[in-house]
Amino acid sequence: QVQLVESGGGSVQAGGSLRLSCAASRYIFSNNCVGWFRQAPGKKREGVAAIYADGGSEYYADSVKGRFTISRDNARNTVYLQMNSLKPEDTSMYYCAAVPRRCYYDYMSLSTYNYWGQGTQVTVSS
Repeated sequence: QVQLVESGGGSVQAGGSLRLSCAASRYIFSNNCVGWFRQAPGKKREGVAAIYADGGSEYYADSVKGRFTISRDNARNTVYLQMNSLKPEDTSMYYCAAVPRRCYYDYMSLSTYNYWGQGTQVTVSS
């Protein structure tokens, strides 16, 4: 059974940084589009960033451009989300997801992805 496990969440003050990790077990990220999503209480889950695990372009939501960086380490079968200059509005549960193909125009759509992790909580205080 494929498992994606997120880690690295926590509580920080505004302006701080966190690095989230998404590790896959019983699954190889090669040839996958891997995305990060987030969901705040009472809100819809939204796309944050995506990357093709075999290299190429990175994609970001406008709300995080210039602050968040998605990257991959294929040797560790892990995708990261470096989050800098965090704001209270970044407070959410963060999820990673994967689909075994390149990232196309639908990389921010929830229905694109086959596999999801359980999430890691990020809380940013003002």
